[in-house]
Amino acid sequence: MTTDDTPYFLAGPYTEIAFLDAPEVPTVVGTFTDYPMANMAEAFDSTFTALFPVLGEQGIRPVGPGFSLHTRMPADTVDMEVGIPVDRALQDSVTSGSGVTLRPSRLPAGRVAIVSHLGSYDGLGEAWGTFIQGVADAGHSPALPFWEIYVTEPSPEADPASMRTDLVTLLG
Repeated sequence: MTTDDTPYFLAGPYTEIAFLDAPEVPTVVGTFTDYPMANMAEAFDSTFTALFPVLGEQGIRPVGPGFSLHTRMPADTVDMEVGIPVDRALQDSVTSGSGVTLRPSRLPAGRVAIVSHLGSYDGLGEAWGTFIQGVADAGHSPALPFWEIYVTEPSPEADPASMRTDLVTLLG
């Protein structure tokens, strides 16, 4: 938590790398294993389209912005969860009317490093490189999983220069 007791995923922006103790946060996610990087937009679209109706049916409220959590370093494919933090855990997996299976998960508790990337998604690769190097330069070891928090909701009307994506990694 940050010093004002605001969850780290609602604080910021983090213009410099911050080191925080993050609480465990329940989430509802779609899971993607060996998923082609080229099709990531489809994973996000299908998950978020299914997610909010299922949350409503279950009486579960979102408590923060959407995210993707990565359990291994991406290559041509990724292993990731796409979802949203919620006020209480989903009890069991649920398959939406569109056929997307959503399941309970969590953002892990622990010591994390976080920084905000301000700009288009095209700059995320470079931002991650700078972030991870900065974490190492500060004497810390990045660990898995790592995640992106999409603070600014993507939309066709959004100015890419105003987009905020928080980059987060557990520390080893």
